Amino acid sequence: MKVVVAYSGGLDTSVIVKWVKETYNADVVGFCADVGQEEELDGVEDKAIKTGAEKCYVEDLTEEFARDFIFPMMQANAIYEGTYLLGTSIARPLIGKRLIEIARAEGADAICHGATGKGNDQIRFELAAYAMEPDIKVIAPWREWDFKGRMDLCEYAEKNGIEVTTTAEKPYSMDRNLLHISFEGGVLEDPWKECPEEVFVMTKPLSQAADEPEDVVITFEKGIPVAVNGEELSPANIMRKLNAIGKEHAVGRIDIVENRFVGMKSRGVYETPGGTILHHAHRALETLTMDKEAMAIRDSLVPKYAELVYNGFWFAPEREMLQAAITESQKFVTGDVRVKLFKGACHVTGRRSEFSLFDEAVASFEDDEDSYDHKDAAGFIKLNALRLRTLARSKQRRY
Repeated sequence: MKVVVAYSGGLDTSVIVKWVKETYNADVVGFCADVGQEEELDGVEDKAIKTGAEKCYVEDLTEEFARDFIFPMMQANAIYEGTYLLGTSIARPLIGKRLIEIARAEGADAICHGATGKGNDQIRFELAAYAMEPDIKVIAPWREWDFKGRMDLCEYAEKNGIEVTTTAEKPYSMDRNLLHISFEGGVLEDPWKECPEEVFVMTKPLSQAADEPEDVVITFEKGIPVAVNGEELSPANIMRKLNAIGKEHAVGRIDIVENRFVGMKSRGVYETPGGTILHHAHRALETLTMDKEAMAIRDSLVPKYAELVYNGFWFAPEREMLQAAITESQKFVTGDVRVKLFKGACHVTGRRSEFSLFDEAVASFEDDEDSYDHKDAAGFIKLNALRLRTLARSKQRRY
């Protein structure tokens, strides 16, 4: 039996490689995905092999992640439950996809991930895998083994000569990629307790944020960001650039209690500096370039789209159908947006586009009878009031 393990080199996955090898009498292949977690990945391959893997793929997926996952999602202005920009959620289908591709290349019988039985990630990984290989075997050790927590893993690692740096229970769990970093569990399990300042990584505290505001201009083509301050950058480098700028101004922190797909509520603290800037800028450009009714229909799709991403249905036909509609809606969302960053805030201060639907002659408060006849409004109002006036004259009168 051959198993491809999603591997990071941390405590959990280091134990998993050994455990899978022994429990299933399997040949193990590791796969470490670089999706922008900013961790030193040198030596990960050697560590996996030393732990028991026969080989380990270490791949930079940052460009694919930004281009094919983050940016299409942000075209939809997807926000889960009104606040969460889906940073962790959107990385999982890419990792699941690559796990299956490696399993195919290796002729593997199964894939394995380190997600727990309480979280959303197990669902996201496995739905992605089954969408591509319906008969693949999935091994989820946290649903199978007898270990109760991380201290049990530490003891197992020590007993089996597995080198890990973790020696005690972490005060919280964290997950980082190009779009955001998340913190959950441990000291954050009390929704009333304020998140300790030392937890944060991608944003400065408000007290240390830059004392001068900064203007940033983002250029979009068909709803996709292509340049920052006039400098054309690759998708991944756009995220890196905006993350760095947003960090200095403490932009992009949220502290929420969300509803997990598995049914429980969970408190999460997230930092999404670059994503927050892009979200506000993209929305601002749409207000200039999108037709009112087209925008209304697209906006009605956002909660469902966000739910699909959060719940792991990236490779489902309904998400692809919604994406086609969203892509169509973005045909003319091209232009520049200027935002001002200051002390945790992101304010839109300007937008321009060759495809602008803003007509200054029509919108102006100055009289221009050639562009707009005020008298037309009377008939417009009476036509819209017809049914209300009919009700008011009938026995159905409400007021």
